[in-house]
Amino acid sequence: MKTILSSLAIIALTAAAYASPEIGSKAPDFSVTDTNGKTETLSQYKGKYVVLEWTNPDCPFVHKHYDSGNMQKLQKEFTAKGVVWLSINSSAEGKQGNYTPDEWNKIVKERNASPTAVLLDKGGVVGKEYEAKTTPHMFIINPDGNLIYQGGIDNIKSPNPSDIPKATNYVQAALDEAMAGKPVTTSVSQPYGCGIKY
Repeated sequence: MKTILSSLAIIALTAAAYASPEIGSKAPDFSVTDTNGKTETLSQYKGKYVVLEWTNPDCPFVHKHYDSGNMQKLQKEFTAKGVVWLSINSSAEGKQGNYTPDEWNKIVKERNASPTAVLLDKGGVVGKEYEAKTTPHMFIINPDGNLIYQGGIDNIKSPNPSDIPKATNYVQAALDEAMAGKPVTTSVSQPYGCGIKY
């Protein structure tokens, strides 16, 4: 019995480690400067679907989804449908993934990426508020400002691009379902990737 309870406690702790903020609750608002010096807030996009993508260009798991074109494909598909896509970098100064605004703009151009904006989360304020843990860590907010998905981009936790075609893309599925007026089948999953360098 003690072993079962211990196991349940571990499962509960694991779930708690990636289940906050809560699905269905208001997503925390924020005010962050993007790589072009513009202030971006979540509240300014009320009425639209918003994707938050925590990113670090030096992370092998991020490389997996950008070198293969997988992340750019999602960005292009959904921004064309009016979705706001905010890539967020919470790497602290002097740590892996921390770049100047000009360097970030160069990275976006070289990747042929299409986020609405890249936000530089100095001090990791937004990342900590959302309890973002990995790069990538994905969040989807609906037009009412409520969180409808958070977790990994897909269900295969590897840095290998060859796994992408056989993976279930949770972000794609959640946006497709929500935009069709359907409930999101998988609203929480375990994020995977490199730990955010707060």
